[in-house]
Amino acid sequence: MDITTIIGIIIGLAALIGGFLWEGGELAGLMQIAAAVIVFGGTLAAVMVSFPLAKLKTVPRALALAFTSGQQKPDELIEDIVSMSTVARREGVLALERRAAEHEDPFLREGIQLVVDGTEQSMVEQIMDLEIDAIQTKYEGYAKIFESAGGYAPTMGIIGTVMGLIHVLGSLTEPTALGPSIALAFTATLYGVASANLIFLPIASKIKARGEDEVGRMEMMLEGILSLQNGDHPLLVRRKLESFTAETLRDLPVSGENESL
Repeated sequence: MDITTIIGIIIGLAALIGGFLWEGGELAGLMQIAAAVIVFGGTLAAVMVSFPLAKLKTVPRALALAFTSGQQKPDELIEDIVSMSTVARREGVLALERRAAEHEDPFLREGIQLVVDGTEQSMVEQIMDLEIDAIQTKYEGYAKIFESAGGYAPTMGIIGTVMGLIHVLGSLTEPTALGPSIALAFTATLYGVASANLIFLPIASKIKARGEDEVGRMEMMLEGILSLQNGDHPLLVRRKLESFTAETLRDLPVSGENESL
């Protein structure tokens, strides 16, 4: 579970509601069912019109990306690949078949299997690059759904406000009700702008960040796979892979690093 997404949303809502109450507002004034129906119902409808059903079915998976972080950490991947390079250098790449088959990352499993099968390096790189491009496109597609919702929500809020003002202008015979009615009308704008900038657009940004992290991990694994195929020294493999991470692990010993380059 990635608690930063949850904490961020909670802090944002607390700041908005807290600031409103601080200024003397009443919480009940923000609870307007009609405004919520117009904004969120209209936003949902617009998104459904914008995307085919196949893409809309990916929304649960996209949300899971924003609220969870279950990928193997880069430092763990580095240790796995460096360990594999030690085995490959001593026993040959064929010795990696069973170990690779048991690895939790499907990208690394497939890449090592291609190497074990004797696939040419250029072909291995081409196949892996295509998979990386596909993953990047998938994450961008996930993010676009929420970016679209973030664009429609404020507009739906304005529509709700205009509809509320139409109702207000039709009730000018009751001057005492104008103030509350106008406040009610502008609640729709609040819902639209707040949901877009606090929920939809931030979730889209988080999904994009997840995609960048995943592509970076895959590029790192591809470099490791090609290094294994070349028979590079484990120390050299570590140095290559560490260049993909912000934090280096050069102080950690690795078996086989005492071999001569």
